[in-house]
Amino acid sequence: MDRQPTRSPAAPPRPTAADPHAPAVRHPRRALAAALVAALLGGAALAGCSSDGNGGATGSAASSAAAQAGSAIAGAASAAASAASAALGTAASGLSSSAASAVASAQAKASSAIAGIKGGLDAKGDIAVGAVSIVNDKAEATLTVTNHGQQAGRYVIQVNFTDDSGNLLDVTAVTVPDLAAGQSTEAKAQSNRDLSGSVKAVVANAVRY
Repeated sequence: MDRQPTRSPAAPPRPTAADPHAPAVRHPRRALAAALVAALLGGAALAGCSSDGNGGATGSAASSAAAQAGSAIAGAASAAASAASAALGTAASGLSSSAASAVASAQAKASSAIAGIKGGLDAKGDIAVGAVSIVNDKAEATLTVTNHGQQAGRYVIQVNFTDDSGNLLDVTAVTVPDLAAGQSTEAKAQSNRDLSGSVKAVVANAVRY
């Protein structure tokens, strides 16, 4: 009886990536490259987060700009509040919002007329105010202006009309042409709005120039 030659068992097939049961195939070179890239990226991120000279300067400049912007906003808010204070005060005295706005506008105009004079002298002591009368629904007061200076001068006078409690009712500006030194003249201050009741006139400001 002839003996059959023995055969070596066939080697199992090599797993492939397409085989779902195949173990994961490792690529040492690819893994090493990925690790190096991660390390480089991590170092760059740390460098970006570090507070070097340039980064510190940039952060300081940003902080300074933010502080200046906050200061500017606060300054603007303060200026707006100051500009509205006259209207709020007159509204609190019983005036309507439209009347309060008109008074605030008149006050700003009179103050601007005086502020626009360069080199003027305080001349409130040169002005005397008479009693207020109501004529055609307007409040009127006679001003007696005496030039106590040593040379001729012109005048711009801010007159406030108030009630008995001192609440502002209206504001006007009166101009007086050249008045010789030592001489006196009269001028009339009249309200812009219709006023009634007990009204007083007060010289809030006066400039001779």
